[in-house]
Amino acid sequence: MEALEQRLAEAKELVADSDEELAALAEEEVAELAPKVEAKREEMLHHLLPPDPHENKDAILEIRAGTGGDEAALFAAELLRMYTKYAERKGWKIERLNTNATELGGIKEVVCALHGSEAYGMMRHESGVHRVQRVPVTETQGRVHTSAVSVAILPEAEEVDIDLDPKDLRIDVYRSSGPGGQSVNTTDSAVRITHVPSGITVQCQDEKSQHKNKSKALKVLRARLLDSAIRQRNEELARERRSQVGSGDRSAKIRTYNYPQSRVTDHRVGLTLYKLDQILAGELDPFIAALQARHAEQQLALLEHARPCT
Repeated sequence: MEALEQRLAEAKELVADSDEELAALAEEEVAELAPKVEAKREEMLHHLLPPDPHENKDAILEIRAGTGGDEAALFAAELLRMYTKYAERKGWKIERLNTNATELGGIKEVVCALHGSEAYGMMRHESGVHRVQRVPVTETQGRVHTSAVSVAILPEAEEVDIDLDPKDLRIDVYRSSGPGGQSVNTTDSAVRITHVPSGITVQCQDEKSQHKNKSKALKVLRARLLDSAIRQRNEELARERRSQVGSGDRSAKIRTYNYPQSRVTDHRVGLTLYKLDQILAGELDPFIAALQARHAEQQLALLEHARPCT
């Protein structure tokens, strides 16, 4: 690595040489060496960082319509299709756990499990507020509206990760409902579980079996409790190091989908792509890769900050 960096530095110095032929050769060498040095840096970065114990876990995907009413719910449904197509590209299995749909075909809330290699590690940076700018189908004057949808990605927790005490759980059963609130089942198969100490509530109604809904609700509850513990630990580290990196804050807008310009911008890495249709079809790799690189750089910065002075 040091030898490559030395050669690159020397070549950069020669670019300014008065000998035009020598300067041209130096430019060619810089163009050849720069990507190699960057690749070596990324490789070293990967080895320096401690492994994330949750990297290879399956993930829980939660999508909720925010500001924007029916338009936000419709966009939530489009985000679900986008993530479903991305999961298919990765060879993951997507399992619907709970859905609250609208009469217009939108989604107020949906919870899914993503089963596959590095599902959480690949998807965790999708957490946050996704903003859409477009003309709603109900808009008669052609005005562009802005709506928002929140996405949460949680690591799926095993029983060994989160030990649930039955005494801490309040379990309610009720009849499942569909769009508009109408009953879609004649038995009390839907399940709502409240974790009393934390106040976290989970409900599942997609299955006709109360037992299956309870099992799925417990899966989501464990994931939320594990995610809460991870975020709490990250916030403690951030305070200790006077940094907000990795705090897990989902309150800020992270990405904007602009339909009139076919533009998608991720505000965290400053990446803008003018291929909205392809991204909604599941082509998320450019964003995923940029966000993973950013995360690795932040983690390395934290390691440097925590390293004792010698």
